[in-house]
Amino acid sequence: MPPAKPATVAASLPAPPLPGPDQRWALFLDVDGCLLEFADDPAAVVVSSALRGLLHALHERLGGAMALVSGRGVADLDRLFGTPPWAMAGLHGYQLRQAHGRYRELAVDPYDQVRMRAAVEALAARLEGVQLEDKHHAMALHCRRAPAQLPALREAARALAAELPGYELQPGDLVMEFKPSGVDKGGAVEELMQHRPFAGRTPVYLGDDLTDEHAFAAVNRAGGISVRVGQREPSQARFTLPSPGAVQAWLERVRDAPDEPAEPDGVSTDADPDGGQPAVRLP
Repeated sequence: MPPAKPATVAASLPAPPLPGPDQRWALFLDVDGCLLEFADDPAAVVVSSALRGLLHALHERLGGAMALVSGRGVADLDRLFGTPPWAMAGLHGYQLRQAHGRYRELAVDPYDQVRMRAAVEALAARLEGVQLEDKHHAMALHCRRAPAQLPALREAARALAAELPGYELQPGDLVMEFKPSGVDKGGAVEELMQHRPFAGRTPVYLGDDLTDEHAFAAVNRAGGISVRVGQREPSQARFTLPSPGAVQAWLERVRDAPDEPAEPDGVSTDADPDGGQPAVRLP
């Protein structure tokens, strides 16, 4: 008897649809591996003016209902994209800036954070070819320059995570990341969907990595559109695009699709999501 097929097979996933004229989308975009090709050094990534322009156009077309959802911190996203007006979830949702500027950051025990940082720095020093990415509240160990180190990195990181209260391990594509416990991209998407201009819309999420599976699950529960970028298996995504280049081409088609309906009468997308005056963006 032939072996059973995996639950999700790359060839079986269709390309994502385009919005119809009667649909109102909320668009959530992962960054590395989705909007941008991976780089050996995450700090060396550059965002083209064409991509920035496309994202600004999508943000306007969707009435502000577009957000970046990334493992990078919000400050790093601002550096890459030029401090845009879009909503952002950084460090897998540990940081979140709403569409209207209100910012929140979860609390972490300072002692736990200091302990985590020292332990992860020591681990990075022991593994040749492993690169440390310091996100301050989180730390990631990459082995893109030495992929043969992945088994040793995975084993050592799992052992270390068991000794670090307040933190958990998030595996990724040739990376093991130590992040605050209890936060993930799915929770970030659900939190954003509670506020205007996202509330009441159909969530659409694009991502490539294991870190995006939480968001795929959240979007599927909400009856939205989950799009895996690349060929990683298995995945809870229901649609696929092969590469960041294909993502950009599809986003251009979304930009050029028929305009979505206006907000209902009496609803202003410029208002603060919780009422009152627009919130002030915090650094």
